[in-house]
Amino acid sequence: MKSFVSTLLLWSSFIAGLVASTASGAVLDGMAKTAATFTGIAVSLLTGSRIAKKPRIRAFLSKPSTLWFLFLFNGGVAALCYLSMDGVKGIATATGVGLVSLGAAGGLLTARRAPTAKTATQDPWA
Repeated sequence: MKSFVSTLLLWSSFIAGLVASTASGAVLDGMAKTAATFTGIAVSLLTGSRIAKKPRIRAFLSKPSTLWFLFLFNGGVAALCYLSMDGVKGIATATGVGLVSLGAAGGLLTARRAPTAKTATQDPWA
């Protein structure tokens, strides 16, 4: 029961952070909007990193098919944002989404280089 409650609180905080960071402009103006946006970003990043450490989520995120999807989808979105948005917003958005794509590519490369259990136990000098 304790694990369920903590998981529910983590996911609720994550969603609340996403909502605060994206929808605060519809409700607030000026400095309050900026504060709500950055607070929402911080909350969603903090809780999202905690959620990503859970075993089931970690197993899902380390699957090659998930990593390929993240790499290709976010790479395409980064290119589209760069070409369709003007100025600093387009460059910043493309950079942020491109970093996610490069992170997925890094996961694909480390999974490819990781030794399998069979080759790790063999003696290379035998």
